Amino acid sequence: MTQTAQSLSTDAATAIADALNQCVAETAVTTMLAHNFHWNVTGMAFGPLHELFQTIYEDHFVGQDDLAERVKALEAHAEGTLAGMLKRSKVAEAEGTPSAEEMIRLLKEAQETLAETLGGAGELAAKHGDTLTEDLCIERGRTHEKFAWMLRAHLR
Repeated sequence: MTQTAQSLSTDAATAIADALNQCVAETAVTTMLAHNFHWNVTGMAFGPLHELFQTIYEDHFVGQDDLAERVKALEAHAEGTLAGMLKRSKVAEAEGTPSAEEMIRLLKEAQETLAETLGGAGELAAKHGDTLTEDLCIERGRTHEKFAWMLRAHLR
């Protein structure tokens, strides 16, 4: 049976919102990672990487908003502080200014982490019959897997 945000049990809504806040945190950190790399990439591949990193951070900014708004639909608190997101995220900021190749590798790993986290959140939502959250997680996970593939192609 499909559940709406309001028909979920309090425990289910809390667990799903917590999983979504994990997704928001990792998406926000990855957004800034891509933005940082967009600003600081150099070298022979500057043009295409500058553009790719912008495509990624613009997508992620919208994605984190969609995820946070779903948290609010579940009547939970959406983590909105950078400190809270950094503390929660499995994706870390980059130290210094990495090479273009290292930027690609770090961003690829972040995309893979996000796809995995979203997959877990989607499975949790499915377990509780929250198909709307499950669908959002599937959509976002597919996006991150595509970005991971695109980044991997640069490393071959």
